[in-house]
Amino acid sequence: MPGSAGYAGGFCGYWLARAAFLHLSDLCARDLEKKGSENIEHYLHEGQHVVVQVVKDPLGSKGARITTEISIPSRFQVYMPYANNSGVSQRIECEAERVRLRTCLDAFRQEHKCGGFIARTAAECAEESVLIADMAFLLKLWESITDKIASAKPKQFIHKDLPLSVRTLRDLYQEGIERIRVDSKETYHKLLEFAEIFVPEIVPVIEHYSGECPVFDIYSVEDEIRKALERKVKLKSGGHLVFDQTEAMTTVDVNTGGYVAGVIWKKLSSNQS
Repeated sequence: MPGSAGYAGGFCGYWLARAAFLHLSDLCARDLEKKGSENIEHYLHEGQHVVVQVVKDPLGSKGARITTEISIPSRFQVYMPYANNSGVSQRIECEAERVRLRTCLDAFRQEHKCGGFIARTAAECAEESVLIADMAFLLKLWESITDKIASAKPKQFIHKDLPLSVRTLRDLYQEGIERIRVDSKETYHKLLEFAEIFVPEIVPVIEHYSGECPVFDIYSVEDEIRKALERKVKLKSGGHLVFDQTEAMTTVDVNTGGYVAGVIWKKLSSNQS
């Protein structure tokens, strides 16, 4: 990142029109050749070119936060090519299942001499053959990315994740969903193409909606999105939430509301009498 400036604890690179931020803790293990230093200038130097991944979008006057610890997600796993160990999502609470998944990941890593994997929540109870196929896909994807890296020029865009519609299908689909309706013919074909390769069992539930009224209007989706994005969100209980976002943090103020407080007071008074 040409024109970068370093200081103790972090690295600020001028990336395109806005500065991106690379913290010392976001350097992958292979970059930490010198131990015991808290000055990032001992690991990187001005003018050095590094491959980074955006982990947080720009906000306000702050640029994107980036990392050299590359991670590539799929439906069941996340592949970390520079890691030396594997893990399991904390949402998977069954200890026997955690052991099964970790054993599968470690066996695959040992056989292919590759980086680390993290089993996502969707991997719970998935067959071993499915998990192995998913990891094999991630390795092939990483091979194609490394080919691009080898010929990439400074500041060149190398890889991006799947489109939002496909990521939604990949990450949020679960057994029991009766149908998935899509009103875009182009998106419909993309979802079918992805499902036929990775999750063929859900192909029958994907439908193309061709009605005149937009599918979002039928289910009032845009109205719900607008309500959810408002600064003040009303709750069915009578209270409300107030969201305020700054560059440093997002604050959430929880208000029970006057009506609810009155009901609680009456109940308390009744109990005391």
